[in-house]
Amino acid sequence: MPTTRRWLVPLLFSHAVLASLPLVDFDRMGKVGLAGTFAGLDFFQNSSFTYDSATSTLLSRSTDGQLSALASTNSGGRITAGCALDNVFYLAGSFSSIGSTSANNVASYTPSKSEFASLGSNGPNGQVDAVFCDDKNGNSPGTSVAVWDPRDSTWSKPPFSGLSGAGSRVLSITSNSSESSLFFAGSFITSFSGSGIVINGTNNPNVPFSAGATPFSSSLVPVPLSNAEIVASPSTSDSDFSNAQNILCPSGSDGAGNTWFAADGNTAVVTVRAFSFLSASGVRLGNTFLQNHGTTGFSVTTIPDNNVRTMKYLDPKTNENVTCTDPCPLSTDSSLLYQDFLFEDESQSITGVEIKLSQWTGNAPGLHILQILSSGAFASAVSDENGQSCFAPQASGSTHTGDWSVKVANTDISGTTQSVLVSTVAVGTSASNSPSVTWNPYVSASGEYTVNMLVPGCTNFQDCDLRTTATVTVFAGVGQPWVTEVSQAHEEDTPVMIYTGPIVPSSNDFVMTVTMTLSDSASEAGSGGNYELVADRIELILTSANISSDGSTSGSGSGSSSSKNGFGFFEWPLSSASDSDATQILPNATETSLDGVAFDLYTGIGSGSVTSSSNSAIAALPITRNLTISSGSASGAKNIVAFKDGNLVGVNGGGLNGPVTSMVLVGDSLFVGGSFDDTSSTSTGKLSNVAVYNVKSEEWSSLEGGVTGEVASLGYNNGRVQVVGSFTEVSSSSGGSSASAGGLASWEVDAKAWVNSGGFLLGDMTFVGNGTSSMQFVAGNVRVAQAFGASGMVFVQNSDSDEPTVTALDLPLDGDVSDSVTSSSSSKRKRQHPSRASVWVPKQFSKLWSRQSSSDLALLPDSLPAPAPAVLAGAFWTNTSSSRQVAVIGGNFSFSSGGKEFTGVAIYDSEADTLTGLQGSQIDGVVRTLFVTGDSLYIGGQFTLTGESQNGFAIYNLASQSWNVSGLQPLSADSGANVTVYSITQSSSKESAVFVAGSFAQAGSLSCRGICSLDTSSMQWTTLGNGIKGEVSTVVYAGDNDALLIAGGSIALSGGTSANVASYIIANSTWAAVGSGSDIPGPVTAVEVNSANANSVFAAGNTTIVSQLAMVPLQNTHSADGVIEADRMLMISGTLDDPSFGNASSALYDGKSYYPYIVSSSGSGSAGAVAALFHSLSSFSFSQHHFLATGVVILISIAISAGVVFLLALIGILWTLFSRRDDKLKPYEGEDGEDDDSTHQRPSSLLEHVNAATRATVFGGVYSHYDQDKEEEKIEPSSPSHDVNPFGPDASNYLRAETPSDAMGGIMGEEASRAAHARYSFDGVGEGELRLSAGAEVEILDDRDQAWWYARDVRTGQEGVVPAAYLY
Repeated sequence: MPTTRRWLVPLLFSHAVLASLPLVDFDRMGKVGLAGTFAGLDFFQNSSFTYDSATSTLLSRSTDGQLSALASTNSGGRITAGCALDNVFYLAGSFSSIGSTSANNVASYTPSKSEFASLGSNGPNGQVDAVFCDDKNGNSPGTSVAVWDPRDSTWSKPPFSGLSGAGSRVLSITSNSSESSLFFAGSFITSFSGSGIVINGTNNPNVPFSAGATPFSSSLVPVPLSNAEIVASPSTSDSDFSNAQNILCPSGSDGAGNTWFAADGNTAVVTVRAFSFLSASGVRLGNTFLQNHGTTGFSVTTIPDNNVRTMKYLDPKTNENVTCTDPCPLSTDSSLLYQDFLFEDESQSITGVEIKLSQWTGNAPGLHILQILSSGAFASAVSDENGQSCFAPQASGSTHTGDWSVKVANTDISGTTQSVLVSTVAVGTSASNSPSVTWNPYVSASGEYTVNMLVPGCTNFQDCDLRTTATVTVFAGVGQPWVTEVSQAHEEDTPVMIYTGPIVPSSNDFVMTVTMTLSDSASEAGSGGNYELVADRIELILTSANISSDGSTSGSGSGSSSSKNGFGFFEWPLSSASDSDATQILPNATETSLDGVAFDLYTGIGSGSVTSSSNSAIAALPITRNLTISSGSASGAKNIVAFKDGNLVGVNGGGLNGPVTSMVLVGDSLFVGGSFDDTSSTSTGKLSNVAVYNVKSEEWSSLEGGVTGEVASLGYNNGRVQVVGSFTEVSSSSGGSSASAGGLASWEVDAKAWVNSGGFLLGDMTFVGNGTSSMQFVAGNVRVAQAFGASGMVFVQNSDSDEPTVTALDLPLDGDVSDSVTSSSSSKRKRQHPSRASVWVPKQFSKLWSRQSSSDLALLPDSLPAPAPAVLAGAFWTNTSSSRQVAVIGGNFSFSSGGKEFTGVAIYDSEADTLTGLQGSQIDGVVRTLFVTGDSLYIGGQFTLTGESQNGFAIYNLASQSWNVSGLQPLSADSGANVTVYSITQSSSKESAVFVAGSFAQAGSLSCRGICSLDTSSMQWTTLGNGIKGEVSTVVYAGDNDALLIAGGSIALSGGTSANVASYIIANSTWAAVGSGSDIPGPVTAVEVNSANANSVFAAGNTTIVSQLAMVPLQNTHSADGVIEADRMLMISGTLDDPSFGNASSALYDGKSYYPYIVSSSGSGSAGAVAALFHSLSSFSFSQHHFLATGVVILISIAISAGVVFLLALIGILWTLFSRRDDKLKPYEGEDGEDDDSTHQRPSSLLEHVNAATRATVFGGVYSHYDQDKEEEKIEPSSPSHDVNPFGPDASNYLRAETPSDAMGGIMGEEASRAAHARYSFDGVGEGELRLSAGAEVEILDDRDQAWWYARDVRTGQEGVVPAAYLY
């Protein structure tokens, strides 16, 4: 290989300029996409942030996920926590500086000022693991524990002094839902003094024990049903077992007189009706174990709503809480006296239940026990309604003073009545002299209760005018009495809370009391000088079981009277006035009900384990790190436990088989992160370090295939869970393919799928959390970061700033595809190339190329490397049925959709955010080019099609979603080589064919080397003229109506002439070299023609891979001192490298200088590449046209129309002379021949038009088609790819197009206008432009210009100019 290729190394960036970004006008090109081999990209900035993985970097994350580096810590520093308060973000960890600011482990960042600051002096002297920002009190507690007051800028110790023991480490600080308490979790020990003795720490001692009950359910007092109606049908004919009344509260063991059987072989229904409303939490069922009888499945329907209820219960086999509906299982284990089944929706207000026994063992179903469980306890003011409950030593009761009478009212439920006590009281009576009622509810077990007084509605009792306010006093046995003022003026039945807190159970020494009198503050008017007091029922709702006799929570129930120790958890009410020291023994008065978590943990782990080692710790509520519970109600649980119904309990699966570090709760879904791959005792599939636990259904689910390394932190924002840690990939499905995610991943909660996280990171991340406003912050040891993350494709559009708006492909592409063809286009081509690229431009650099012998035709350089996932090509398609425009992308990737795996090509609908694959056969290999025309998708690359004979080229019908390869002869290569198609294009001068170019030797049996034409109708291949030798990498078009095809590659013409850039005249099928063969000594990888001008051709090749050259329009202008006009630049894409700025994926060239534009990174952190820019508009204008108002245009045309036209003509001539001066390029055959449609005649045509328009305006004459006697000079409509001449007539100088037809008496005249339709939507934002929607019907009024036509929207009547290519 000639070494002279190295001569071009300085060419590309010898004049690189590091300046502000040029303003590319992406919107002018329609919708624009960038495809490449990148996982992240950004726009080049002069002050690029330097990442050092030895430091910890803090980055901000916008709502769309864009990342911006803020600052880094000192070497070895670590950021582990953060929170926001009053528009300031506080960060913490282990560091001595952040950016240029010295700070000891805690610092603040103010986004509005972009400033970091230290937090005073005397701050934490060790690593900070957790921070909490209290927006109510303005404090930020830190580790073990300190408080920063931002108002006074001072540090202080917490009200409880701190936490100590075990590891003396706080790992998590959070609040309860009401933000009234702070929860501290970690590795520490708390101690509470106390002489209180636990009354019942396990199941209720007043209730016969059964493993089918929990301490919570056994504390619920059964509803007395002695006055209820019970109907069981069909019943057995055996009289000893036919009375269902016997099972409501059986007096003996399972047997005759205490058990009920259904009739043999029948499903049975047992209905219990109380005829008054009661608050129920569930049912208690005891099976019969007599021979040939027993129930195995049942369901519960509540009355009167007739809803089949979902029940939750303790599975006696697994000791796990589970749910059931229809049927629910009833155990046949004779050791279980009964099982408690609670309503999943908590307590219900019902009048009865219907229990269907649908499954049985033996001859028939049967039951030994049936009870309805209350919500906790109860008492009625009407003494007759206080029946004694099963297992209760005494009944609830009530007493009263004064005159009370029973009042009965009907309810809305047929057959149901409501009985209450009422007393008439004179207005003005004091509370001490008023009648009173005292309720004495029987409380079975200690616990946390909410107590409601049921106030009957005055509408049913017709006494609204008499209602008043009562004073209610509750004595619960703990603390002082609780006094509440209760209004009885409610139209409907209303429960009013009168107490919440601990209640000790009823005993010989104590019974809870609730007393009601007339309020001294009663201010209602009354009726007839009287009030009416109403007394109904008291309802106790148990919320947590196990409270000691002095009101403190108990965990073990050991009955000891010594102090109690807790581990790893501490609750501190923010309203607490206590100044107790938590590093010492705390008084019982500071103990809360949730401190039972710590007691149970201390007992369950074992006191020796927690005091001798700091390995165990509570890392995130209710998650634990390195934890095993060896005793107690959660015995056997590992790494995650829950506190439920007053007890520490294990979760489904026995916990997780590895440490847990973080969690976030979203609704009922608890997202858990750490280092694990499954549950502890049962296999649920691959959880892979992150999982979700449904706290309602108590089931684990995977997040598809999880992540490939440990998770350090979880966050939640905008419907997505953010996951950070030490991982590199996420898996799209369990055991399936994976997508790059270097330490940051995002999970869409509703879609249940991994999605693009927005930015790109590669590092070991330690923290993610919400900050000020909607901003998030991410921190960790970052190796590489880019603002935008994407699996090889992004959309770009103009923005209000200097930097374009980027929208990434929101769904990850997988990399689980073959890499055998990703690094080279041919197995014969693997060789080393220098690491620089070259661009060939007219005149200035042509002499630096050395001659290549035509007999020694070189191979094309290696193609752009495409390690999966990589996107190498793109195109846009408008679905004619839906009018929705979608992007079609191709490359080396795979993805899953609808349970199927697809490869190589994807259809991305950005509106619906969906990826769709090509149906049927799948591509096996790499796609390198795509072309869409109509509904046909042409695919090229290095691949085969499963089940088909196609090789490197295939056709797919996007509308019918099927392959269109029937009758298509496959391409083939020389022996030992592979077929690779690099380019598929179409010329508007020959729309019946597509031109397929690449590396191949034949099409079917036709010898067709490098480039071939395919007739899209007959599916027949044709050689282009005499053909060429070699390989073609790229094809572009020049000339009027794309009449000239220009090909670049490693090419020799049929006569042996070296022509690595060659032209082909489509009309006469002739090839010619572009310039002398000595001008271009090596293979060319990319070619671009400036606005279809055959005298302005750019080529690239030789060293570092340039994958594409594309002329792009600008929003502003440059100096135009070189060979490129001021309103555009050449975009060079690929893998670019230069010492002045390092690596770049795209650069812009203005004819004189190069501007690094886009930088990108691969998933591994190495330099990425941009493979292609693709856009939705097949043609667009480079000119920055700004139409004037109609009147102004006409006035200008009257005054200076001739001058304007002659000036344009002069500039066009000067451009032609300049572009040809000393140019080595030879004009193609026929270029200077007579061409009546030549754009060089356009200025005079414009003069005719402007003069005619002026005459029509001034004199009112009819503006007819000019030169009607010269038919050969009429300009026929066409669809050019670009402006034919950079100074030809486009929207900026086409003044007549702004003139309304009715002001000129018609342009073409009624007989000359014609109907048309919009092929695409056109935004029409420029003055004088006509806005169109795809499919709209228009009337063409003037079509003589090649690029722009003047038209009227038939529906709206509006007129204006539109691109000619947009109409058909």
